[in-house]
Amino acid sequence: MKCGIVMPYPNAGDAVEFAAIAEDHGWDGFFVWESVWGIDAWVSLGGAAVRTKTIQLGTMLSPLSRMRPWKVASEYVTLDQLSGGRAILAVGLGAADTGFAEFGEETNMKVRAELMDEALDIITGLFDGQPFEYVGKHYKVESTRFFPPPNPIQQTIWVVGLLGSKRSMSRVVKFQGLLPSVRDGNGEWRALESRDVEQMRAFVERQGCDEGYDIVVEGTTPGDDRAKAREEVRNWKDAGATWWMESMWEIQDQPRRRELFDERVKQGPPA
Repeated sequence: MKCGIVMPYPNAGDAVEFAAIAEDHGWDGFFVWESVWGIDAWVSLGGAAVRTKTIQLGTMLSPLSRMRPWKVASEYVTLDQLSGGRAILAVGLGAADTGFAEFGEETNMKVRAELMDEALDIITGLFDGQPFEYVGKHYKVESTRFFPPPNPIQQTIWVVGLLGSKRSMSRVVKFQGLLPSVRDGNGEWRALESRDVEQMRAFVERQGCDEGYDIVVEGTTPGDDRAKAREEVRNWKDAGATWWMESMWEIQDQPRRRELFDERVKQGPPA
């Protein structure tokens, strides 16, 4: 099982520094979040790419409905080149209450899902090379034949998947991994459980996804209690998860967030 860590606050210099520290302390991946307005995730990851050699680098996550898909594709292939194939693009609808309405972005969930589907079509279509053209409900791309970048060294796209949603789960099997989400019987979001991951693993295997397909779960583990941390992660691994994502979102607004994050990165991964 691989272990990544998400930097829970935006700071370009810290992202570059902590990516290198995370690599030195055994983490498999380093991730940053992508905001509507703020420090640019891809510029930060580009800086991290030239400071590191082996750690995978990605977003957690990119809400495609408010992004130009050709711009995202450009950012991905740039990071792919700089890192030698270590880029990961994690996508989902995103949280609409993080500035979508304030900046005039689409907030309707159905429309955002349509935009995400079309964006994924365009991104992967561009990755396959030119000429490329596309006609959808929201986007139209005329045949492209100019200054094409090389195809990505490695294409890794993780997509949020909602357990029990036919459309959502049909989407995720087209890519390289999923970030599980679940709702209760009343349609409210609830905490992920190991049995949910087991169901998702069984589903993707029935759809023909091979052993290399990723299921990514997130949470926090006690860095000062390695035995307890390993046990918690082992439970997710046994359920079928392939990545553990250490996500310290609770320290976002704390004055000592940098010190707390620095301490956890240096404690190393739980598995």
